[in-house]
Amino acid sequence: MEITKISNEGQVILPEELLKASGWEIGQELIAVNMGDGILLKPKKPFAETTLNVVAGCLKYQGAPKSLEDMNHAIRQGIEELWHSGSLRDD
Repeated sequence: MEITKISNEGQVILPEELLKASGWEIGQELIAVNMGDGILLKPKKPFAETTLNVVAGCLKYQGAPKSLEDMNHAIRQGIEELWHSGSLRDD
């Protein structure tokens, strides 16, 4: 077990042994999670770079591409339905 202190600036210095064991390096971004009886520190892992084709390939829609006019019409129709149901009014 290692003991450390919180500085006046709220910083905690991790003992060198723990840094080496975790594989963290200076400048590593961490996520702090409140566990109730303590704080868990986890390395922040950046998302892998993706392309539009990879992301779009995850979509379930398989039909013909919709035009901008089609999309605007669908949005307008949805808003009108919400308006008539009273969801958008401040009555």
